[in-house]
Amino acid sequence: MLKRRRFGTGVSTPADAAVARALLPLCAQDGSTTRLCETIAGGPIQLHVLEQRACNDPPEPVRCALPGTRLIERFSCLASRGAVMLDSLAYVTTQTLPRDVAQEIEGGERPIGHLLERLWIRRAPWARLDDALCARPWAVVGWPDASATRTYTVETPDGPWMVITETLRNGMLKPHPIEAGPKP
Repeated sequence: MLKRRRFGTGVSTPADAAVARALLPLCAQDGSTTRLCETIAGGPIQLHVLEQRACNDPPEPVRCALPGTRLIERFSCLASRGAVMLDSLAYVTTQTLPRDVAQEIEGGERPIGHLLERLWIRRAPWARLDDALCARPWAVVGWPDASATRTYTVETPDGPWMVITETLRNGMLKPHPIEAGPKP
């Protein structure tokens, strides 16, 4: 059973609390979240696909952001040493996606971040969280945490092809917390 805890819970020292506060801006980073998790974990991470299905009824903001009528809806988490680092909900359009990438996403065996390496992409962060969109992954995994959540669109030169909502979890802090600074 994977441990899932709200980001920053259970910190016992002021230094640990400072580390948690320092990591929270990671929600604004523009690099691969998968690579970020691997760096913090100190090695490979595990992908857990919780649910994945063809989707013709995404939330309204997703319909407005992505082309096509056939989407893949994927609930997943990234974990290390039994602790969840990140929960995510991705909507992927297959209309503008290279077929080999679409097949790998449909296979659900690799983190999407690894699949993005072969494409030129740009992440466009959403200005505000959509409550209905955030409620969907939280209904699957539990533990709502808006302060540690972000939504963005992944765009390629051929157009947008993914909307993803990610929630950082306490596994980002354990078992390898990043040093907050020099120790006295």
